[in-house]
Amino acid sequence: MPSNNPVTAPSVLAPSSSSPLVDDADLVEGVSADEFRAAFRNHAAGVAVVTADAGQGPVALTATSVFSVSATPPLLVFSVSSLSSAAPVILAASSVVVHLLDTNDVELARLCSTSGVDRFADETSWGRLATGEPYYLSPRIRLRGRIVNRYEAGTSTLVVVNVTHTASIDQPEQPAVPLVYHSRTWLALDRSAALS
Repeated sequence: MPSNNPVTAPSVLAPSSSSPLVDDADLVEGVSADEFRAAFRNHAAGVAVVTADAGQGPVALTATSVFSVSATPPLLVFSVSSLSSAAPVILAASSVVVHLLDTNDVELARLCSTSGVDRFADETSWGRLATGEPYYLSPRIRLRGRIVNRYEAGTSTLVVVNVTHTASIDQPEQPAVPLVYHSRTWLALDRSAALS
């Protein structure tokens, strides 16, 4: 269901007030939270870090829920758990930076998924865009965008981002190897894993 204070979005993105994201009549009972988590533990996912600052200071979180939705307009989606300490700031922000990680960034992924630590203590590891958003220096691919909608979904919120800027860093001396998360483990996805 749309949040009470959604950011105004282009008409093609605006949810219909009569069409909730999930219709209660369609919900199926009988799957425990542990069963659901166990199923998705076996589903490998790419790893990203999301950063934002709504005026109270920078926050970051590691996300395996980032995916592209549309190229025209360029939209991506990620989810934020209500249990995340970064959730209030990210949900109050008007824009975010999404960092798509590779294996060179596994320590950043760990940092931003660890509770109770200052994710910005190392002042040499991050900076701010001209538009004010915090960003980490090491990831090769960064996407800056405006949050155009938020949808409450269970204990999480789906965040829709209209990407307005991209940055890609070429590091030929360190080939990019995708970082994936599977069964509670960080893994490198290299060409040897190809099936054809």
